[in-house]
Amino acid sequence: MICEPKLLIADEPTTTLDVLTQQQILELLLELRSKKNVAILFISHNLNMIKKICDNVLVMYEGEIVEQGEVRRVLEHPQHEYTKELLAAAL
Repeated sequence: MICEPKLLIADEPTTTLDVLTQQQILELLLELRSKKNVAILFISHNLNMIKKICDNVLVMYEGEIVEQGEVRRVLEHPQHEYTKELLAAAL
């Protein structure tokens, strides 16, 4: 962060962490986003975390983007069959 990047790539940043540490990392990322005006590419399989931290979402299947849009719209009204299956599996 010393170089003040415009984009931070966070690839599964909280996967192996306990719940308390996960929350602290998420709060730090949100703080960086607002205070440093940095965009965050958040890569995760954790849909609950995506709901909390992301504005937009891309759903990928076999290396291809199959659905994208505002988090709430995509997760509440999925259009692609893979997105529907992903959401069903997460319940």
